[in-house]
Amino acid sequence: MSERIPADLHNTLTETKESLLLPPEEVQVSDFLGLRDESIREIYDALVNENTEQVNNFLENLSSSDKAELLEKANRETRKSLMLGFAPYFDADVISILQEDVRTHVLEDMSAEQVAKILSDLDSDDALDIVAPLDPELQQEIMRKLSAKIRIALEEGLSFPEDSAGRLMQREFVAVPQFWTVGKTIDYLRAARDTLPDDFYDLIVIDPSHHVVGEIPLNRLVRSQRSVKIDDLTLEEVHLIPSSMDQEEVAIIFRNENLVSAPVVDDSGRLIGIITYDDVIYVIDEEAEEDLLKLAGVKEDDLYRNIISTASSRSRWLLINLLTAFLAASVISLFDATIEKIVALAVLMPIVAGMGGNAGTQAMTVAVRGIATNELSGTNAWRVIGKETAVGIINGVLFAALIGLIAGLWFQDTGIGAVIAAAMIINLIVAGFFGASIPVILNKFNIDPAVASSVFLTTMTDVIGFFAFLGLASIFLI
Repeated sequence: MSERIPADLHNTLTETKESLLLPPEEVQVSDFLGLRDESIREIYDALVNENTEQVNNFLENLSSSDKAELLEKANRETRKSLMLGFAPYFDADVISILQEDVRTHVLEDMSAEQVAKILSDLDSDDALDIVAPLDPELQQEIMRKLSAKIRIALEEGLSFPEDSAGRLMQREFVAVPQFWTVGKTIDYLRAARDTLPDDFYDLIVIDPSHHVVGEIPLNRLVRSQRSVKIDDLTLEEVHLIPSSMDQEEVAIIFRNENLVSAPVVDDSGRLIGIITYDDVIYVIDEEAEEDLLKLAGVKEDDLYRNIISTASSRSRWLLINLLTAFLAASVISLFDATIEKIVALAVLMPIVAGMGGNAGTQAMTVAVRGIATNELSGTNAWRVIGKETAVGIINGVLFAALIGLIAGLWFQDTGIGAVIAAAMIINLIVAGFFGASIPVILNKFNIDPAVASSVFLTTMTDVIGFFAFLGLASIFLI
């Protein structure tokens, strides 16, 4: 028979349960999703009214990500006022998560000593991420204010190619000799707790020449007896990352192997750093965003860049699109006599080109994503192209029947309905085939498919769509 719980203890447990299940009003789920616009306006108003106490109260209750969001949404003058008047609230953790273009502006308004202090408070990978985009002269000025250890680490990091594992890795890691025991390793970790990385998940096992011989997850270490040799705990499979490997390839390895961390080695195989999952998550997010924006011909920092720079970068793609538009227009000009006789063709032409462009973009997006995630390669390329072409056939037939019926009733002419129906089928087949094949072909020639695919695809669907529609009209309606 179980004992009864005392009334006071029962009440305490009940209150604790309710507090866990029902968060207080001031802590809502939305509070973790970023700052509300109302809160940002209140902070800006307090800043304008020089109500320093109110601004301090606001900033004290904000997380690092909220403070970063506050800076990113402010104009440059407001941002400068926040940084000058309330600098202690915007520490290294805040600066490190700022969007790159905003962060560069913030750092340019700071002294070299202030930037050096921020870099000294960060892990080497985060410090390198901050200093790499800066102007070389500013870089050198900051480097002179750093300790020799940090300066050497950053200079070494800058020597690696951009977007490589060497740029991504951090130089703070825990490596132990293979001849140690679990007890000696644990004693070492306790004694060196002040110099260990803030977060680490695996121990790297090395030989006397600093070559990696294996890894040991922390949970495996703490579950073992003190007398067990480190060499006996080492995992059989080790995932070595060459310092020159592209960060996209690193992300693929982490995803495929479900890694939490992986050692980085130099050309001779010696351990020089480690990459952890949080850095890889950032890479996956960055690469996905970059590819998405490239499809539209814009850059990831366009939201924060100045007007002239943004207009300049976009004008190049607009010029290319203009040239391809002239190509499509030249096809239309071949059939100007046909259009003069049947004005309805001019009304219906955009439908054929628009449907082809949209269908092609769908197939192209699937192909570009597949290439980016390594799900689409030479072994399955033709199967994917065939599938997208078949989808184009099915949708072509369905929409051909629909548009043919509408056009026939609209202009009281079954011939026009039949011509646009046939042109729709042709163009959607073309859209499916080229939408999937163009990214594959470009990738084979080491051309970024996310950048160039849309230009070629639009040209193909416009030219073939107009040619098919107007050509059929010339044959069957004139």
